[in-house]
Amino acid sequence: MRLFLLALLLGGSLLTGRSGYDLVFPASTSLARAIQAGALQPIEAGEFTHAASLDPELLALLAEADPGNRYAMPYTWGTVGLGINLQAVEQRLGADAPLNSLDLLFKPDYAQRLKDCGIAVLDSPQEVIAIALNYLGHDPYASAGPALEQAAQLLAELQPNVRYVGSARHIDDLARGEVCLALTYNGDAGMAAARAAESGQPFEVIYRIPREGTLIWFDSLAIPVDAPNPAAARQLIDFLLQPEVLAELTNELFFANASLAAEPLIDPQIAADPDIYPPPELRARLFAERQLSLAEQRQRNRLWTRFRTQY
Repeated sequence: MRLFLLALLLGGSLLTGRSGYDLVFPASTSLARAIQAGALQPIEAGEFTHAASLDPELLALLAEADPGNRYAMPYTWGTVGLGINLQAVEQRLGADAPLNSLDLLFKPDYAQRLKDCGIAVLDSPQEVIAIALNYLGHDPYASAGPALEQAAQLLAELQPNVRYVGSARHIDDLARGEVCLALTYNGDAGMAAARAAESGQPFEVIYRIPREGTLIWFDSLAIPVDAPNPAAARQLIDFLLQPEVLAELTNELFFANASLAAEPLIDPQIAADPDIYPPPELRARLFAERQLSLAEQRQRNRLWTRFRTQY
């Protein structure tokens, strides 16, 4: 098994052909590119015993990347939001700090006061720029110049207060108290919280879904068009979609899964956590990843390069 830390690496491996993989776990953006390039085999939900338990609402959101749900089964899902060292943030901002708001990042008055305890931002241009646009009241996938320029200005104001832009590193940094705020995946914040508690840290790490709305992501199960053993891949998908298997994954990694039948098997504390399994009113403010044209991707990559130049 190979682990791809960046979706772009997995996408590149698929798109070049002869990947050698029987089964892949693409994120939504990689999935959309792979479908567009003809790099995946069609699969049917009826092929899998446990696909009938998949949440239809989540299937509809995944269809933003996979129209008709023809090429992938949802595996895990979650949100991009705020991983917070509760004590460090409240010490600097007070007990009434807006913990469930992107104001912590994007309002200089807050971010400047958190700079000394460390702010980290996920290194994912498509996700972060979409979140910034949504925060500003724009379509997360707007391509018009004025909207993107406003997003660029928002990120420019944040830039001096950010310690680093990266992937995965902030899990341990949150757990050790080396950063106090991270724009991150909910599961990464959950792992940081567990590690901080296990090591007896004198602070609590929490995760909050921004009240302004945020991105919902999916990791999915898909079969490359050139898979050496597609029948075995289908058997593995059916195994991985078992409620017992998905519940164990959720209980270990704090990422929600897409199976309604798995819900009774999930740790009650995790199942009741609105920042892992958001209630309907929170779900209504989530937006799915969407495939962008090459021109739109280049436009956003240029914006991102300007933001992260110093890191």
